[in-house]
Amino acid sequence: MRLLHIDSSITGAASASRAISADLVEGLRAATPSLDLVYRDLVAEPLPHLTLDALADPASNRDLQEFLTADVVVIGTGMYNFSVPSQLKAWLDRVLIAGHTFRYGPEGPVGLAGGKRVIVALARGGFYGADSPAAHVEHAERYLRAVLGFIGVTDLAFVIAEGVALGVEQRAAAMETALAKARDIGAQALAA
Repeated sequence: MRLLHIDSSITGAASASRAISADLVEGLRAATPSLDLVYRDLVAEPLPHLTLDALADPASNRDLQEFLTADVVVIGTGMYNFSVPSQLKAWLDRVLIAGHTFRYGPEGPVGLAGGKRVIVALARGGFYGADSPAAHVEHAERYLRAVLGFIGVTDLAFVIAEGVALGVEQRAAAMETALAKARDIGAQALAA
C-alpha cells in the first residue's frame, strides 16, 4: 500500500495541521508497517504556479504520478484568508489534469481518481464550521471537497482543528479533539 503525505502549512513546527497530519500518518503506518510512504513538504519544496508548459506534459509531472499511484493521501493544510494556501493550490493544479484525474463526458465531468482514500488535516484559526456565523466565508474545506469530488474521490475524511488562533486553551482543546479523531482513524485502519 502506498501513502502520499502532503503538508502545506507555512508555520513549520508551530503548525497544527502538520501535527495532525503527522499523527494520522503514524497511525496508518502502525496499521500497515509495510506502507510505502512518499512525503512532500510544499513549503520546503514549493511548486511554481502552473504554466502551459507544465500542463502540456503530464507524463513528466511527478506530483500527478505520485497522486495516481497512492492508495491513501493525507493532506495537512491550514486555512489562510478563507481558503487553502497557494502552495497547496499549486500542487492541486498539477493533480487535476483532464484525461488523467477527470474527463469530460456527454453528461459533464467524470472523475477518474476514485478508489483512493483522502484524509485532510485542516486547521482554522477561528470558528468556521457549519454552525458558525462565519461559515459562509469558509472556502478551504468546501474547495477541497469540491475538487476532490470532481476527480472522483468519494472516500474523503476531514480532521479539523477549529479556533487554533484564539488562545492557548482553545488551541489545546482543538488539538486534543483533532488528535483523538486522528487516532480513531488509525485505530479503524488497524481493525480493518
